[in-house]
Amino acid sequence: MGRQRTIDREKLLEAIFDIVMEQGAAALTIDTVAKKMGISKGGVQYCFSSKEAMIDAMFEHWEGSYETKFKEIVENDNSPENRVTAHIHATHNHDKVSFAKGASLMAALLQTPEYLQSTKEWYQQRLAGVDMTTEAGKRARLAFLATEGAFLLRYFGLMDIDDNEWQSIFEDIDSELLQQGKRQ
Repeated sequence: MGRQRTIDREKLLEAIFDIVMEQGAAALTIDTVAKKMGISKGGVQYCFSSKEAMIDAMFEHWEGSYETKFKEIVENDNSPENRVTAHIHATHNHDKVSFAKGASLMAALLQTPEYLQSTKEWYQQRLAGVDMTTEAGKRARLAFLATEGAFLLRYFGLMDIDDNEWQSIFEDIDSELLQQGKRQ
């Protein structure tokens, strides 16, 4: 009797990302993942009980490294303005492949009401407490929106932004929007 093959959850997750990126969220099924991996549907269900569980795992995986970078920055200063700064730096320094995957996932899944709602809540939390009546608050909001605009344009493929320009954009956001407000 042969040894039972173990299922690598991370490899399954990579296959799930690939399916969503290549074929869209509608193509994501337990059967599709099983065929891509060359395993049984039961093998997929052993790691992910449903399509929803696969989607949740993708979001958790994508958000994990971002959150690590974000928390490092807000560790000593959890003010609303510094949370925006942390978001900007976590977005700027996030690895390109992960963001491309995340953007593809986001584009495909935002059509689903429950994921759209959780995404709206996530964005609201990033600006929570920022006083938009102050110059610092206005600059933080503008820097946040510039960051998200650059992210969406680059990773949704709406604008070609190479690594050098990406770096330059974030230098501009930092010097023109964040640092200038601190000098005043």
